[in-house]
Amino acid sequence: MSTEEIDDSAAPLVEHLAELRTRLLYALGAFVVAMVICYTFWQPVFNFLTHPICESLAERHQQCGLYLIKLQEGFFVAINISFLGGFAMSFPVIGYQLWRFVAPGLYRSEKQAFLPFLVASPVMFFAGAAFAYYVILPMAFNFFLGFQQGGLGEEGTNQLASIGFQGSVQEYLNLTTKFILAFGICFQLPVLLTLMGKAGLVSSKGLASVRKYAVVIILIVAAVATPPDVISQVTLFSVVYGLYEISIQLVARIERKRKEKAIAEGTWDEDEEEGE
Repeated sequence: MSTEEIDDSAAPLVEHLAELRTRLLYALGAFVVAMVICYTFWQPVFNFLTHPICESLAERHQQCGLYLIKLQEGFFVAINISFLGGFAMSFPVIGYQLWRFVAPGLYRSEKQAFLPFLVASPVMFFAGAAFAYYVILPMAFNFFLGFQQGGLGEEGTNQLASIGFQGSVQEYLNLTTKFILAFGICFQLPVLLTLMGKAGLVSSKGLASVRKYAVVIILIVAAVATPPDVISQVTLFSVVYGLYEISIQLVARIERKRKEKAIAEGTWDEDEEEGE
C-alpha cells in the first residue's frame, strides 16, 4: 500500500474518532448536569424510594426510620442517588448522541429498524423498574420484616430476645436499587431478542426449541434477584417467562414481514425457510 493510500484510509478514521469524541463530550456534559441537579434534590428522591418500606412498617404499626451507621454514610447516599438519577435523566441525551454517531453509517432501512429499539429500551427499563418498585419491593419488605419478634412471651411472663428493624440508610438504598436495576435489565429481554431476530441471529423456531432451557435460566434469575419467598420468585418468573414468549411472537412477526417482502420482490428461497 502506498503512502497516499495510507493517508486516505487514515483520514476517515481520524474523522470518526473526532466525531466520537464530540458525542462523548456531549453525553458526559449531560450526565454531569443531570447529576448536579439530582444531588440538589437527593432527599425528595430518597423519600420516594422509602415509600415501600414505610408502608410495610406502617402496616405493623411501626415508625419508619433509617439510620446513619457511619458518619460519612449520608454523603455517599447522596452521591449514589445523584449518580443513578443523573444517568436516568441524561439517558435520552446519551441515546441521542449514540444515534447521531451510528446513524450516518446506516442505510435508511437499517435506521428504520434500529430506531424503534433505541426508543423501546428505556421504556422497557422504566417499566421493569416500576414493576419492582410497586409490586416486588412491598412483597420483599413484608417478607424481611416478618422475622421481627416482640420482647414478651404470649402470657407476658417469659422475656424473649427482641428482634426489631433498625435499617441503615446505605444498606436500604443498595437493596432497593439492586431490585430496581435487576428488573429493569430483565425487562430488556424482548428488546434484545427482537433486535437479534431483526439481525437474523435468532429465529422464532430456535427460541421455541430452547424454551425448556430458558425456563431453567429464568428460574435461576428469579431465585437470585428476589428474596427467598415463593411469591416474589413466582411473580418474577411469570413476568420474565411471559416476556420470553412475547419475544418469540415478535421475532415470528419480523420473520413473516421479511418473507412477505422477499416474496413480493421475487427473492424468496424455499430452502432458506426450511433451514430456519
